[in-house]
Amino acid sequence: MNAQLLARSAYSGAAVPTRTGRGTEYELFARVTRRLREAQSGNGDFNALVRALHDNRSLWTVLATDVAVETNELPKPLRAQIFYLSEFTAVHTRRVLAGEAAVDILIDINTAIMRGLRGEGEVE
Repeated sequence: MNAQLLARSAYSGAAVPTRTGRGTEYELFARVTRRLREAQSGNGDFNALVRALHDNRSLWTVLATDVAVETNELPKPLRAQIFYLSEFTAVHTRRVLAGEAAVDILIDINTAIMRGLRGEGEVE
């Protein structure tokens, strides 16, 4: 490898755009939601559904932990809504795993959050 190729490869990562916090959160929601959709419409692979539900619940647990901290800069009403959605997600996930509910509402919630992160209106 010559010096020019080494120089190019050393700076190739610099061309990747830096993500904002909102962009990172959006990407996480997009990945988890895509996996929920795939598991929902898949070939009945229960393991894929369990993994997608677990990852979704983990994402919501992190969000709930973040908004529970007093130094979080989001407005208190929004923090309360996010915390409530986390609790709802936990309960509904248990119902999905028990075969008592569908995944649809979890996908709808995540999609609404993604719209909010993109600035497409208020999160319901």
